[in-house]
Order: sequence, then structure tokens, then C-alpha cells
Amino acid sequence: MSADASPPPASAPAPASAPAPASAPALASAPAASPSPHGTWEPRPAARWEDAFLSGNGRHGAMVFGDPNDDRVIVTHHTLVRPNGGEHARPPELAAQLPQLQNRLLAGDLTAAEEFTDGRPLQWVQPFHPAFQVRLRRSVAGERGYRRSVDFTTGVAEAACTGWRSRVFVSRADDVIVQHVTSPGLTADIALDHRLPGAPEGLAVSDGVILTPEGAVLTLSARYPGSDRAYTGVTLAVVTGGRTTLTPPGIRVAGAESVLLLTRVRRHTGELDTVAEAQALRELLPDGGVGEESYGFLLERHLDLHRTAYRRVSLTLDAGDAERALPGSELLKRPKSPALLERLFAAGRYHLLSAAGMLPPRLTGLWTGDWDTAWSGAFTTDANLNLQTASAVAGALPEVVEAHAALIHGQLPHWRDNARAVFGARGIVAPPHTDGESGHTYHFSREYPLHLWTAGADWLLKPLVDHDEARGEHDPRLGAALAELALFYEDFLTRTDEHGRLVVVPSYSPENRPANASWGAINAAMDLSAARHALLTAAAYHPGPDADRWRALAERLPAHRVNDDGALAEWAWPGLDDTYDHRHLSHLYGVWPLDEINPYDTPDLAAAAHRALELRGAENDSAHGHLHHALVAARLRDGERVAHALGQVLEGDFFHASFMSAHYPRRDVYNADAAHTLPAVIVESLIQSTPDRLVLLPALPAEFPEGELRGVRTRFGAEVDISWSPAGARAVVRPTRTHRVDLRTSSGARPLHLRAGEDRVLTLGPQ
Repeated sequence: MSADASPPPASAPAPASAPAPASAPALASAPAASPSPHGTWEPRPAARWEDAFLSGNGRHGAMVFGDPNDDRVIVTHHTLVRPNGGEHARPPELAAQLPQLQNRLLAGDLTAAEEFTDGRPLQWVQPFHPAFQVRLRRSVAGERGYRRSVDFTTGVAEAACTGWRSRVFVSRADDVIVQHVTSPGLTADIALDHRLPGAPEGLAVSDGVILTPEGAVLTLSARYPGSDRAYTGVTLAVVTGGRTTLTPPGIRVAGAESVLLLTRVRRHTGELDTVAEAQALRELLPDGGVGEESYGFLLERHLDLHRTAYRRVSLTLDAGDAERALPGSELLKRPKSPALLERLFAAGRYHLLSAAGMLPPRLTGLWTGDWDTAWSGAFTTDANLNLQTASAVAGALPEVVEAHAALIHGQLPHWRDNARAVFGARGIVAPPHTDGESGHTYHFSREYPLHLWTAGADWLLKPLVDHDEARGEHDPRLGAALAELALFYEDFLTRTDEHGRLVVVPSYSPENRPANASWGAINAAMDLSAARHALLTAAAYHPGPDADRWRALAERLPAHRVNDDGALAEWAWPGLDDTYDHRHLSHLYGVWPLDEINPYDTPDLAAAAHRALELRGAENDSAHGHLHHALVAARLRDGERVAHALGQVLEGDFFHASFMSAHYPRRDVYNADAAHTLPAVIVESLIQSTPDRLVLLPALPAEFPEGELRGVRTRFGAEVDISWSPAGARAVVRPTRTHRVDLRTSSGARPLHLRAGEDRVLTLGPQ
């Protein structure tokens, strides 16, 4: 379900904000910033956790406030989910009731699916939460020249003023949060502090500190109420110069030159060996290295991975240096500025890369400062996760694809349980909502019968298919998963209509319902597209008798229906009326992310899809709804509609000073959908590809008449750069495979013959 599918748990308040530090120093005018989109800055510390600058390596996350007198770093980790009963939940055993449900729906009982349940109440997945905050408190007044910044190229969040500097990054190489604080005669109290908004009262917390030759080791352990599960943080403090003393629950350093803090957190059962954890942190340091030398050593190891990935793709627009140099909070007040779009594109890539590693991004990416995270801070797979990772392949971030694949392959046994329990079928059915641990479907209710949804596995596997196409290889793990998905459809697609066509029953279009029926219905357009795509893709990976059988099954699926309004109907079953005012665009799945409906091969269906897009409302103005609309519009070559949808987000006050986004306008509910999806909208507006087609400037918004996009990867194995202006455009195609593709531009179509290793330069006329 989308993040706004059902209301947050009753205990979840509006996003909490930390109070402004009472001891914040007087601030002076910040020095001029380098006019680059690859970072952002602010002239004052973050007063709210939502505005804290972010760093991450796809496992650990850091939220950096940058207050010189109370230097706080909130620590997060992808594995930190609070037990709430969801860890023991299983899919409902409903397979025996399925034939009766199908009979009733086919006989015209439009509310029959409301009784297809085992009677359980709505169960949320285990909610994502922060671990603790690392705090360095000191008391020095009158410092000037304050500035905090984050460099997207390096992942370093820095705060500095006269005589003080703090730098934080999360190492992609060594899986550790690194903080280096320098100040002449540095005197500060350092501790790990679990007190964050929404922390449960029954959380059993213990802390410890011991002095060591290099400084100290600090630990904090927290055991969840009523559970054998816990998490522990370990921080190694390496102090250069001065004196270190115990000041429980932490340490005091006095007269030091610098402090280097290395932090890791582990979720575990039983007791964690903190001595071994501390020793593992020591082993990260170079022999004899202290302070700046150790920090530089760890940073270089990290940059080899982070910087290389981040730099693969870049966007430059016709922005002025004066606007590029503005602090983020000021630039966000200029929604029509090309400098803002540049920075949002760069920030989106940075945050997406930083949130993806062991798992892909959650609803909040990899970050939260509140234990009461809206919608459990989960992975929501009927829109949000899919939208957030939409730029991974074209945006040259295989790291994100690999994280996405890790989530899928780690949960396939549970997906098999879902297929068996709910549908009595072989194969796999994906959950609509997961905490990253369990892949079981158990989050559903009468208004959100998400257990009926069968299209999720195809949507989740689609980026992996695109990745295989881009690299020109078949991943055998993906091939096996596709075969299991085809087996599910073999077992599930057994009912037919009066014309002998297969019927998807029950069928669910997230998260909408027909205007004249209940949520569980028949032949949702998304289900038809997903079944067809899954069967044909599985056949492509498994030539032979299986492929013949799966293609034949796909041929028996019904065509899409065009309703009386000339729009592609959300349900292809006659008599089911559309509900247009909804945030989701599930029925246009065949347009995006699939290639089933497009202006070139299926122009009539594309026109009907465009009409459906015109009729679609924005409902509650959720960011994912606007940007999903933009992605579909880009595929349908509607640049005006892309620009309008982007404008709704850029002008709706969706972004915090951190350049992380919110779910609703006016920065309501911390959420990564807008931040992570926006780069995909830009890429799709400028360059689209299939294994046999390249489309250049299909939906260029008029608001951005000049610019350059570099490094986009295509699904036929080429890298593309494009620059454009009112006078024309120039593209450079760098193929890695010899191939013939259909080139589409504003002037028409022509074949493009590519030879591996030979660049092709394409010139386009005025746009």
C-alpha cells in the first residue's frame, strides 16, 4: 500500500521536532558557497531532526545537527525494527475459501471479498526506529562564522565556526559512522543518549564506558519490552592530546586537539560481545595513525565506493551562480529556479545511494529521529518502494538494484507461504508491506484488502529485469524467481469468462475501489498487465516447453478495456465503474514501469491511458501520487503534465532543509518518496529506453529550456549524454554491445545501428 494507504498507528503523532538548542552560538553571515549543485548548506544548526543533514552507507545512517555546543548525531540502522507481534504473524489460511469467493464475485456479488478474511485485526509490521544519539557537549560562547554543509560527492556532513569543526560520514567501505571533531584545547562531554521522541517506556537501557589507551569505549544497550531482542551501540573514542576522564554515562575530554569517534550498532538476541566489537573498531585504524591521519585514511577508503557511484550521472541546467550559492532553505523558496531542480536531482541521487545497501530505502529512506515513524517506516511495495528506486537502472546506481534484489531474494520463502496460504498455489506472492525481516502478507483490512493483491511480485522484479537488460546478462536467481511467479499464475488463472478468456479473480487495484463495488473485484488493469508481463518475461528467461506454456497462458488474458469516457478503465470487467480522484495510478502500470502501452506500438491504448491520466485527481496531495503522475506523463510524451506534477511538489513545501522530503505538503510527515523519485522523473523526461528503443527528449518541460544530462544507462547496453537548448540538442551514445535500436525524437523515427565501443553523436533540431 502507499504510505498514506491506511492511517498511521494511533500512537503516531505528527513528526516530532527537537527543541532549538538553548546554547546555540551567535551566528554571523556565512561565507560564500561554491556554486555547485552537489551539496547543500545552512547558516545555522538544525533545530529539528527533520532538518538534520544525512549520511549513510545502506546499513548505518547518521542524522547530523551540527550544533557547536551540543553536537548531536542520531544513529540509525536498517535492521532496527521494534517487535510488535508482526515478527510472529503469518499469512491468513484462506485457500479453501477461494473457490467460493471466485464463484460469488463472478456471479455479481460485488462485496463478496469483504468476507475473505480470517477475522484478524489490522496488524502493522514492526516499526523502524532510531538507535540513539551521539552527543558532544561543550560550552563556548561568541564563536562566529558558523556554517553547516553536506557534500553529496563525499557523503561528509560538516559543521564549523571559528575554532571548531565537526565532520561526519558513514563509511561504505568499513560500515562505520566516523565523526572527527577538532578545536584548540577541545573540552567536551561525550555520551550515547537513547532519549529520542517516542521511545517506549519499557525500553531496558544500560550503558557503559571504560577508559582505554587511545581514549575510551562507550556502549549503550537497549532491550525491547517483552522481547528477547535488543540492540547495542559501541563507540570507540580516539582522543588526541589533553586528558580523558570518566563522567558517567560518558567521558569528558579536556584540552584535547581532536576526538575521532567510530560508531557501530548491532541488533541481536542474547548478549553482544562488546569487547570484540570495540576491537573490530580499533582494527579499522591505520598503524600508528591518530586524529586527522586516521580520519583521512577512513575517508579515502569510503570515497573509492561512494564517490565513484555518485558521480556516474549528473544534471546541469541553466542556473545562475548566485542561486546555486544560496543555502538550501533559501533556495527552496524559489520553486521555479533551475538551481533548485539541479540540487534536488543531486540530493535525490545522494540520499538514494546512501539509503541502499543491505536493503533498499524505506518510506523514510534510512533515517528517522522518532520512534513513532509513520506507517511503521516500512517498505511499501504497491507504490512507494517502486517509485523510490525508479532511477536505479537508468541512473547508473547498480548498488540500489543490488539492495533491492537482496530484499527480494531474502524473502522468497515467505512469498511462497503467501501463495500457498491465501491462494492454494505454487510459486510466489509478494507482500504489500514489509519491515525488511518478514515477507509474509499479514497487513490487510476491509478497506485495504492487500492480501488479494497478486501484481506485487512482478512490479518488484521489474527493476531486476531492467538491470539484466542493461548489462546484457541473465541473473540465474532472477530467472528462478520469474519461473516461480509463472507457476503461481499457472495455478491461479483457472477461471474464464463467457468468451473463454482468463479472469483474474479476486483482483485488487491498489489502493482504489470501483465507484459501484467493493475493493476486491475482477480484472484490475494492473493485475492483467502484471500477469501478462510476468508470464512473457519468465518465458524469455526459460526457452522451451515451459516458455511455450507460459506464452499460451498470457495470450488467453483479456485485453484492456476503454470506458465510456475514452479512458483506460481501472477494471477491465464490464460494469465496474472508475473512481478517478485517487492518489494511486495502479491501472497505468502498463505505461510505467512496463512498456506494454506506449505511443509507438499501441497508440490507441496510449491515447486511452492519457485520457485516464487527465481524469485522475490528486486526492490528498501525497508526493508519490504527483510524481507517479509525472512518470506516466513522461512515457506518454506530455511535458506540460510532467511540469505541472513537478510544480505541485516544488511549490508545495515538500522539502526539509536537509533536502529530504515529506509525504504531504507543508513538510507534513517525513518521507523519502519525493526526494528519491524526483531524479527518475527528470531522467524519464529526457531519455527513455527499452531493449530495442531509444527516445530522446520525449517530455522536456518548457520551464527548463537548456541543460545537460550525462551518464544515463539504457536497457540496450549503452551510456547516453544529452545536451539541449532552444537551438537544438546533441546526444552522445556510447554502446557496449552491437545492436540496432529504434530511435525516436521530436522529428520522428529512424533506425540507429550501434557498434560496441564506437560512440555515436546524434544532432537534433530545435525543440
